[in-house]
Amino acid sequence: MLSGALPSELGKHSTLGNLEVGNNNLSGKLPEGLCSNRKLYDIVVFNNSFSGKLPESLDGCNTLENLMMYNNHFSGEFPTILWSVVTNKLSSVMIQNNNFSGTFPTQLPWNFTQLDISNNKFSGPVPTLAGKMKVFKAANNFLSGEIPWDLTGISQITDLDLSRNQITGSIPMTIGVLKGLIALNISGNQISGNIPAAFGFMSALTILDLSSNALSGEIPKDFNKLRLSFLNLSMNQLSGEIPTSLQNEAYDLRFNPGLCISSNSPTHNFTICRSRSNFSKDLSKRLITLFFVLASVMFFSSAVGGFLILRRQKHRKDRLPWKLTPFHALHFTEHHIISGLCEENWIGDGRSGKVYHVHVTDEAGAGSMVAVKKIRSLQNLDENLEKDFLAEVQILGEIRHTNIVKLLCCISNSEAKLLVYEYMENGSLDRWLHQKERNGAPAPLDWPTRLQIAIDSARGLCYMHHGCSPAIVHRDVKSANILLDSEFRAKIADFGLARILLKAGEPESVSTMCGTFGYMPPEYGYQRRVNEKVDVYSFGVVLLELITGHVANGGGAEYCLAQWAWKQYQENGLSVDLLDEEIKDPAYNEEMLAVFTLAVICTGEQPSMRPSMKDVLHALLRFEHRSGAESLQYAASEETALLEP
Repeated sequence: MLSGALPSELGKHSTLGNLEVGNNNLSGKLPEGLCSNRKLYDIVVFNNSFSGKLPESLDGCNTLENLMMYNNHFSGEFPTILWSVVTNKLSSVMIQNNNFSGTFPTQLPWNFTQLDISNNKFSGPVPTLAGKMKVFKAANNFLSGEIPWDLTGISQITDLDLSRNQITGSIPMTIGVLKGLIALNISGNQISGNIPAAFGFMSALTILDLSSNALSGEIPKDFNKLRLSFLNLSMNQLSGEIPTSLQNEAYDLRFNPGLCISSNSPTHNFTICRSRSNFSKDLSKRLITLFFVLASVMFFSSAVGGFLILRRQKHRKDRLPWKLTPFHALHFTEHHIISGLCEENWIGDGRSGKVYHVHVTDEAGAGSMVAVKKIRSLQNLDENLEKDFLAEVQILGEIRHTNIVKLLCCISNSEAKLLVYEYMENGSLDRWLHQKERNGAPAPLDWPTRLQIAIDSARGLCYMHHGCSPAIVHRDVKSANILLDSEFRAKIADFGLARILLKAGEPESVSTMCGTFGYMPPEYGYQRRVNEKVDVYSFGVVLLELITGHVANGGGAEYCLAQWAWKQYQENGLSVDLLDEEIKDPAYNEEMLAVFTLAVICTGEQPSMRPSMKDVLHALLRFEHRSGAESLQYAASEETALLEP
């Protein structure tokens, strides 16, 4: 075994190619001229007692391929040239168990395959990993910020360790894209939020440590699909029933006071989940439901009968004049609009009513087009419902956002309600994705255009969910409600219309009133009260349409695009076969598959497991193309900037 220091002149006057002195008792500093001749390929000095800063000659040593310095006493900052993305030879860096410090780079070379910086003093945000990386270990440093959403660039990774740092935020929903990951350790951080159901897709995962964080919610049932040899979820804030496959003494789930088990299993002495006789419970619910249904029918019948009797006794009143309520400066009157509601101006018939385009002119003779939606089933509202309707419309009319179609005015009387919107020249996204005839524009939308449409639409939804108080839920997000202007910038249409119709006396069954088959989330079948997560699900379906070119509901009741995508993702993983044949391009395939993964996560069965629209927008902005550039960029916007109109 060698001891002492290396010769101070080593490398200075020779073409040193490899330095391999691992597993000895050498000490002191590495020679300053170690890479003076720029011929050094390997430095293998692990398991010694070397100390001090690395020699300055390594700053320009771009010939290095392997660097194995672990288990020494090196200190100071690591040479920046070795982290540089222009360094195209270094592939393996093992410098764990030293005293290196400084800011860790946010971007690493594509050719890195192994990188272990554990047990040092590096600081800075968690880096964006990419390329050929198979092993990345950064345990016990001072890394901070959130785990990047864009994990698709490291699809080959097998071992990821970010434990004992200062990482915050939530576990990215895109974690499921790491199908080859065998070991994941992010314990000892400050990570919060739910455990993503996407873990269920990680079939190779055998070691998982999420302990000592602030994770909450239930353990996803998808964990039953995993074959874990080691699992530690202890010291979090998890609750609910432990999945059957995890009720095993080999797994550590302790110090989660809200967790329980469904049987008398002695697993970690967890309490038994509260349960009642399902039969009694279901029977009671059914009897209560039946009682209220019968009572409602009787009350409704009596009310309708009385109303009709009173109505027959009244004289017919003259039709009230039209009332125009403007929300923007207008250059037309209600008479311009009403006169334009003719058959030749009819352009569509939606769920809520007919849509017309009407040409209007100002006093100077300049003309423009507006879109007019004539709301059906809102005739002869009583005074209170009329006020409710106008109050809701007033709220929508005051919304100002680039990615939400402007509501210019409302025109109403006792027999009709007209909503006048800005006109969008290129019509609906649905027409451009699915109609064979594109009115003289046969070329399909390319991927950069589709991505921009997705980002624009996400901005609009994000504003309504996070920038309005209270949040406004669309309830019917679909490609037909995403409209495109002359430059193919997207805006969300019909925001709040479902809520208006419900308040104005339309049937209150959410499942029948709101939403469109193929876009409706599973909870519509059993839940009357809905939140923003229904829009996230529907938006996920729109993303799938953009990526695959498939229709959301083309196969009738037997076909659902979201279910198809989940099945394909689970059985076959990510494959270019999923992408729209019309726009496949090697330059964008990887990016499209990343957005496909995001879409699958958005269409998760459990609302609590879906990301917020703010999270979705953050993820999409990572792929935003600037000025037609093919390189990906991440728009590091402030959180408040996402909510700006």
